[in-house]
Amino acid sequence: MLLNFRLHASRVAGFVATTCVVALAPNSSQAQGKAATPALTVPAAMSSIKEADLKRDLYIMASDGMRGREAGTVDEMRASIWVAEQLRAMGVKPAGQDGSYFQWWNMLVTRVSTVSSSANVGGKALTMWKDIVPLGAAAGDASGPTVWVGDGSDTTIDVRGKIAVISMVTPAATAVRTTTNSYEVRYVQSANTATLARIQRRGPSAVIIVADSIGDIALEPLGTIRMRGTQDVVGGASRFANQAPGTPAPGGRGNANPLPPAFLVHSSMAATLRNATTADLHVRMERFETPSCNIVGIIRGTDPKLRDEYVMYSSHQDHDGVRYIIDKDSVWAGADDNGSVSVAVLAAARAFVKQPAKRSILIVFHGAEERGLLGSRYHAAHPVVPLAQIVAVLNGDMIGRNNPDSASLLGIQPPHKNSSELVAFALKANDLTGKFKLDSIWDRPTHPEGWYFRSDHVPYARLNVPAIEYSTNLHPDYHTPRDTPKNINYPKLTRMTQWMYLTGWFVANAAKRPGIDPGFKLER
Repeated sequence: MLLNFRLHASRVAGFVATTCVVALAPNSSQAQGKAATPALTVPAAMSSIKEADLKRDLYIMASDGMRGREAGTVDEMRASIWVAEQLRAMGVKPAGQDGSYFQWWNMLVTRVSTVSSSANVGGKALTMWKDIVPLGAAAGDASGPTVWVGDGSDTTIDVRGKIAVISMVTPAATAVRTTTNSYEVRYVQSANTATLARIQRRGPSAVIIVADSIGDIALEPLGTIRMRGTQDVVGGASRFANQAPGTPAPGGRGNANPLPPAFLVHSSMAATLRNATTADLHVRMERFETPSCNIVGIIRGTDPKLRDEYVMYSSHQDHDGVRYIIDKDSVWAGADDNGSVSVAVLAAARAFVKQPAKRSILIVFHGAEERGLLGSRYHAAHPVVPLAQIVAVLNGDMIGRNNPDSASLLGIQPPHKNSSELVAFALKANDLTGKFKLDSIWDRPTHPEGWYFRSDHVPYARLNVPAIEYSTNLHPDYHTPRDTPKNINYPKLTRMTQWMYLTGWFVANAAKRPGIDPGFKLER
């Protein structure tokens, strides 16, 4: 990459080069084969992005008092109100309903009913989620004799119409995820999949998996996860190519489940279940709505012709709430996920208030991202400004951990790249701020985590809005109570914030909005 610089240096609050004109050489690889981008300027307001402010805000947003900000709960509301108050205090104009900062919508929850479901094995009533965990997401009944099938490898045992009891199959080490929750839960999720594959399609009326020693540890934690059920939003934009607008995601609410109901019980039940006995199993589902919200604000642009176009900064304020205990802590605080980006967006907003750009800035904190990108799916379908006037979405998810000099920019390579021009802006901004070595592996469609499809830029990209995501990727504390403010690399977070901010500044002041690459079609 060849960059020509013309510097006009002055020192403001310790930041050198308050204006820096950047000319991209015509043969630069960042131009992606397109015409050179006009000269760009680094604004003095970038010096207002302070590490101390980011740290202060994150210690509040990811504090125990916020209780993990779980979507659809008063804890998410508490965090949302705090975010809205920060926007009000800095002078960002509200863009929500009734002159507020809030765009309200209802989250649809479908879950196993603890009250109406029941399990009785060998004449003993079992407590739902503590003694027995339903593994499916559909109503079902099974009553009658049980049959022990060992590990399920003996296919001559006839289980048709009976309740098959099977010992947990040890999963392949490569099948156990290395991130999210505790190892025991990751193990048992993979083990359940491997175990059911041996028996569930052989015609039983139900399947009872008897846990091994690791499954015993994971049973109650797994219950605290599964008892929350699945969540969706009607009227939202699609997340996947095979999902029609306004319908649940694949595997979500309303999908028929032809497989028999399955359950997990403690290993202590083995002695009873090895002998011929009976079981009476009933699963009932319940469905209800609970409110969530997006927090939206606008910083008006200065150019009369461009101010009705918007550069959108995107984060999500929710996380996983209060769950099971890991390392003596039950608050899944979500400092990196996604407190890090939330405070970065607040810092960028302060800079734009101090020095507005030609185009307007749209600030969106999406609710219920952890439940399936629900807030972004809703806003993409019901934007507070016309979708055609959003010229770019700069989304971030987890930007405060891992190697201090590496990061990922998702949407930078096919098939995820929808705007080479937007990518070029981001690459130039990186050269002038964080100078991160970019890890392109996480943006590949073959990456096992499917990272590109797991954050709030996706609904917009699918609707042909230029969109990228900033991330510093997964780490061992992901979706655990260990994701706390003390584990954040604040100098790195500051550089990531500057990078996001400067990309948006470039886009907001460019003569031409970034275009969509010809032939772009987002598929998973």
